[in-house]
Amino acid sequence: MKYFAIGAAFAMTFALAACQPADEALLATSEAPAPAVAQYDAATFFMTTSFLMADNVGFAFSASDGRILISSDETGTYNAYAVDPVSGAREALTDSTTAATAALSWFPNDDRVLVTFDGGGDELNHIYVRELDGRLTDITPGENVKADFLGFSPDGNDIWIASNARDAGAFDIYQYDTQSYESGFVFENTDALSIGAVSPDGRWLALVRNRTSADSDILLVDLAANNPEPALVTAHEGNIAYGAYTFTPDSSALIYATNEHGEFNQAWSHDLATGERSALVTADWDVSFVTYSPSGRYLVTGINADARTEVTITDLETGEALALPELPSGDLGSVRFSRDEGSIAFTINAATSPSNIHLVELASQTHTQLTQALNPAIDEADMVDAEVVRFASFDGVEIPGILYRPHGASADNPVPALVMVHGGPGGQSRIGYSAMIQHLVNHGYAVYAANNRGSSGYGKTFFHMDDRRHGEEDLRDIVAAGDYLRSLDWVRDDQVGVIGGSYGGFMTVAALAFHPDAFEVGIDIFGVTNWERTLASIPPWWESFREALYDEMGDPETDGERHRAISPLFHADTITKPLMVIQGANDPRVLQVESDEMVAAVRANGVPVEYVLFPDEGHGFRGRDNRITASEAYLSFLDTYLRGEGETAQ
Repeated sequence: MKYFAIGAAFAMTFALAACQPADEALLATSEAPAPAVAQYDAATFFMTTSFLMADNVGFAFSASDGRILISSDETGTYNAYAVDPVSGAREALTDSTTAATAALSWFPNDDRVLVTFDGGGDELNHIYVRELDGRLTDITPGENVKADFLGFSPDGNDIWIASNARDAGAFDIYQYDTQSYESGFVFENTDALSIGAVSPDGRWLALVRNRTSADSDILLVDLAANNPEPALVTAHEGNIAYGAYTFTPDSSALIYATNEHGEFNQAWSHDLATGERSALVTADWDVSFVTYSPSGRYLVTGINADARTEVTITDLETGEALALPELPSGDLGSVRFSRDEGSIAFTINAATSPSNIHLVELASQTHTQLTQALNPAIDEADMVDAEVVRFASFDGVEIPGILYRPHGASADNPVPALVMVHGGPGGQSRIGYSAMIQHLVNHGYAVYAANNRGSSGYGKTFFHMDDRRHGEEDLRDIVAAGDYLRSLDWVRDDQVGVIGGSYGGFMTVAALAFHPDAFEVGIDIFGVTNWERTLASIPPWWESFREALYDEMGDPETDGERHRAISPLFHADTITKPLMVIQGANDPRVLQVESDEMVAAVRANGVPVEYVLFPDEGHGFRGRDNRITASEAYLSFLDTYLRGEGETAQ
């Protein structure tokens, strides 16, 4: 569970324009010789375009002409686009310059589109219909309303939506007429359980009760009953985590996740008629997702294999893997079948190549790459590939991470380095394209994205090693990661910093406060610094896993003493190393006042602090211009205080 992990937009910032020559005066002051590769500014890296497939519970291909629905930030702000499956030509369906808009689905029988966006980062998403004439109609209006798309009814006459309109802390199920947009009540979620999935025939609803971060249950609701009531279907003893992947296309079975049978999540099938259960997908890693083609002929599974995604598409009629032509290297993702299952669209992503949309015609095995995400001003050879590297932490626990080594780094030419900390608690750093990381590495900074204990993807034992111990052993893993970098002969042992976003921002400032000699600098991006305030002010729509969050992090009513003990704000007097703080004014998770107070407290020590406040962002970046501004700020700060170049920052 990734409580404070920043969402997709921020992930792309960490995962995400003409080439600028390096400043000669700057290079003259550097102890390292000029790199053998071209250097690019942040704008060049962020002019790389992000492409996202439409939601997998809707229709990715249009009813009229098979155009593919995607989201893209090619204008600097995410909008919805229709992609021609032959030429790759894109038509903008929305044109927002401020609100990051995500494409959800085509309508079943015409070319209207469902999209969603919030109010400038406040996370209060509404569902909109993009009409045939281009107008946007908000079908889930209201203040403080948050809505999620769940799918369409089989006859295409209704849209299923989860909304907290009745109770800010609970998501009820509504059906909206596809013509009038009038809504009807389907299920009142009085216990504020998490919505898992709705069966394709609209009869079954899977709910999840998150009792703790290690223990959860699935409840099924027969929506066709006179009085639909959730029925527990995962009665068990001890700590076992259950979750819902999807229903089979014929609505005969629920496909669910469980770690009951080992360290990792497996996919199992629960027959809705008999209650019989059987294993569907097992591996020595977590099963990340399970989806089906529209008819159910093809099964698509994803395995989180050591920070990479391994996707398998199985033809259930033959039991064989679906034949595909030779494809570019990288991880497949977001597999979407056309309505007749004659073709598939998907993304391919790698450390040096951002996600592109690809199409394969299954009968002819014709492959077409429909997008070019990488800025043509960048030579891909100037970027660096990622490597999974492990080290032994302070107590011998093996810690995995993703290492990016700059070109030219050697024992004769050591470089400064950064430990990067992911969000969470419970997130994971994974291999994939990151404009921000590649920008830093291109300018001579090694980056090690550590997966400290408590990270997901490495088994339930590793995941729960930090429960009720956040800011303790997991923080010592980050300190040990810095020591590991110093042990490399190609890293400057006096120039190692720490950077992180969200929960990783907390770990960054905590490292400076509780291990003041561990790092030379820190960059906190949307990070928690006062756990008392943050846990007491979580958004109401987190109600479904509030108990699990408090079980893992501690209840602010009873664990205030520990929260103060691990909160950097209350120990700011120990911070002696330069700090940068990034904050969104609309952040509903980490309130601006937290960063305001943290910055003031560290400045009171006479320590250099740079504070960058974005008035139009929430918990993570949504606008390209802001991502560019932030990345250039990181580099300037590091050049000044870590590498020791440039003028003293104001």
